[in-house]
Amino acid sequence: MIGFLDPENFKEYKLVKRTELSHNVAKFKFALPTPNSVLGLPIGQHMSCRGKDNVGEEVVKPYTPTTLDSDIGYFELVIKMYPQGRMSQHFREMREGDYLAVKGPKGRFKYQPNQVRAFGMIAGGTGITPMFQVTRAILENPDDKTNIHLIYANVTYEDILLKEEIDNLAIIFPNQFNVYYVLNQPPEGWEGGIGFISKEMIQSHCPPPAPDVQILRCGPPPMNKAMAAHLNDLGYTAQMQFQF
Repeated sequence: MIGFLDPENFKEYKLVKRTELSHNVAKFKFALPTPNSVLGLPIGQHMSCRGKDNVGEEVVKPYTPTTLDSDIGYFELVIKMYPQGRMSQHFREMREGDYLAVKGPKGRFKYQPNQVRAFGMIAGGTGITPMFQVTRAILENPDDKTNIHLIYANVTYEDILLKEEIDNLAIIFPNQFNVYYVLNQPPEGWEGGIGFISKEMIQSHCPPPAPDVQILRCGPPPMNKAMAAHLNDLGYTAQMQFQF
């Protein structure tokens, strides 16, 4: 299968379905040129999307689809639209039938099945999208035995992206995938983590440092910095860490 992404040139893809998931999150489904086309995005890599901000200036931002190349004929982006986000403005205005300019793939992450025994994943907010993509690719491949331990932090319960999809994977693959949610402002009776991701949470919910373990992280810059410090303190070497 030849992928349709072009690393050098932007190509236009038509928005065929827009689904509102919450007051500021929507799922965008884009058609590929034919029903048999694949996007051609290696696992864990992202692509650049181009749009216009509210003053009409061009903006380019990286996004990771929630679909894989096993999803034929289309790709999907789950987008959180921030009030001040320049690219958010573009997605807020997009209607079915509009086109999005995309190029790629981009990214340093290279994935081979079973390259590690276990992944720890530390995600914050929209940083879940590359983790979700890697998780799906592993769990949907019966030959890939990699274990996945995800810690996913958000401010409120409503902020948790892809929760239903993540929980379904945890139910279907209980021996291979587990997830621990952390909320800064939890609802009454919340049973997950509270506050920010702590060193103790990482110790409890991620595999301990080992040569065949890697901890992936993706979140806002202050969180990435704090997590790197925790991981270093816990004895994870630079080789055992990767930041999207």
